[in-house]
Amino acid sequence: MDSQGWGPLRTRRDLVNAAVRMIEPLTACLTPGRARMIVGEGSAHYSEDVAGMEGFSRVLWALVPMMIGKCPEAEPFWRLWREGLINGTDPDHQEYWGDIRDTDQRMVEMAVIGMGLCFLPDRFYGELSPVQREHLYRWLNQINLHDMPRNNWRFFRILVNTGFEKVGLPVDEARLKEDLDMMEAHYVGDGWYFDYPTKRDYYTLWAFHYYSLVYAAAMRDADPERCQRFIERARLIAPRFACWFDREGRALPYGRSLTYRFAEASFWSAMAFAGVTAGNLDWGEIKGLTLRNLRFWLDMPIFDRGGALTVGYGYPNLCAAEGYNAPGSPYWGMKVFCILALPEEHPFWQAEEKPYMPPRRFLDEQVRLLLCRDADNRQVIAYTAGNHGWEHMHEDEKYEKFSYSTQFAFSVTKESTTLQKGAFDSMLAVKRAGRDLWHARSGCDSFSLSADRVAFTWSPMEGVSVDTVIVPVGMWHVRRHVLRTDCAIEIAEGAFAVRRDWAGARPCDRIASAVSMDAAHAQAHGAYGTSAVFAVRGYDTGETVYPEPNTNLMYPRTVLPMLRAALPAGEHTLVCAVYADAGDAPQQTIPREVQDVVNSLR
Repeated sequence: MDSQGWGPLRTRRDLVNAAVRMIEPLTACLTPGRARMIVGEGSAHYSEDVAGMEGFSRVLWALVPMMIGKCPEAEPFWRLWREGLINGTDPDHQEYWGDIRDTDQRMVEMAVIGMGLCFLPDRFYGELSPVQREHLYRWLNQINLHDMPRNNWRFFRILVNTGFEKVGLPVDEARLKEDLDMMEAHYVGDGWYFDYPTKRDYYTLWAFHYYSLVYAAAMRDADPERCQRFIERARLIAPRFACWFDREGRALPYGRSLTYRFAEASFWSAMAFAGVTAGNLDWGEIKGLTLRNLRFWLDMPIFDRGGALTVGYGYPNLCAAEGYNAPGSPYWGMKVFCILALPEEHPFWQAEEKPYMPPRRFLDEQVRLLLCRDADNRQVIAYTAGNHGWEHMHEDEKYEKFSYSTQFAFSVTKESTTLQKGAFDSMLAVKRAGRDLWHARSGCDSFSLSADRVAFTWSPMEGVSVDTVIVPVGMWHVRRHVLRTDCAIEIAEGAFAVRRDWAGARPCDRIASAVSMDAAHAQAHGAYGTSAVFAVRGYDTGETVYPEPNTNLMYPRTVLPMLRAALPAGEHTLVCAVYADAGDAPQQTIPREVQDVVNSLR
């Protein structure tokens, strides 16, 4: 690790250095009035002016904790960002951030300024002149005058009003109560909050819990009962969320907004910031979960040549981005640096970093995931049913694959005209015989999850229905589909996509022996893992597909083992066994324990 020269990333000093290294190149991206940060081209659904303000504000998620923690390295940056804060809120300045509207993106970016008012009132308010204070209050208070979505956004207004309270400014008490009550209404149990009934993802952790823990740290004395509820819910979810991480620090690539990357670990930072440990997780384990994730990410090619974060996941990639991902959006990941608010003597920094081993198999019914891992915790595989996305890009791929892996990530579809463009890993794709588009899962008619399997009924296209059962067996899983179709169709069953530079190379490349296929299986293996799918019933042949570049979230070029079949109208049963391992050993046969499951599903 550390091929990018970030250092060991084990101590507070290491993380201060990392935060400084991330922020330094951004100073050249500030506009003359310092109120916007322009880090690259590309766009979001909001204007470039708003995107520039977003980039400016998101750096504060690291800078505010550094200042709370009295890091002297923060001071040169604060002088620049303080100037931007003054100019951006001045209606007579050419870089004024503007008057906002209902559901305005700038509401999102106000939250960190609210945090600054809460914990650094002298810096964010006391250092300003009376006129500058008036400008700041007027601009921020717009959030109380406009409608917001009924989701985690309400925490942005909560933090602004809490900040007002901390510096003695007028607070919209009715709005504050409404928003706090609404956020509590999103709580469903076992530590889980949800924005939407069918969209269950990281927003529980890096939004609901992160902001509620910041609120708890600020208002523990003034609102003790609510703060204690927030803290207890964080304690409840901590061991559940730990199941999303493998031993390398990789968190499950799953759901939307993955371009925030190391925001995956910001929940652990917020727990430390609020002084919260959880049940069977001690400070050493929380420290390990946080720092391993950050080390993993900073060893990935996620920065451009100027040192700015890029939109993407494992590498720069706009294919899987959301419409709200502007060039500065990835800096939401700076929330992981919340731990820099903690002094060197805090138990988080004093603890010896420890590994954490969740159970080999854990069913989390709230989030509708069956999470499995191998004996060494080298890989987490999650099986899902009942989650469905809408509104944003590639949400079928982000929520409705059969399985998700920390080792292989997942792929998104560029077009549905071919299997190469579709990149249907961990999916069953269906099309009418002849010329047609491929279709995969998009919603379930019904579903169930238990400790040993997931099952769901779904329809990929009109005239075709499928009853699917998936049974994990270690790093294998068995799939059975009972498929009913009123017309002739073709099907393609995908395993996981493997990095092509190290596995699955064509004969003209360096590793020609890394793929194999025949009538009964398809397989790719190499230094970045092994993926295979074995036909048991109903398939015609195995095939290795080379998906379009930049479809996989983790690796730009991949190879995808698949099974194919042509099926006439009628009812058909398909059974296959899928293998996914972080090692590079190919599989020749289905092992006995997997065969026993296969026999039970025939």
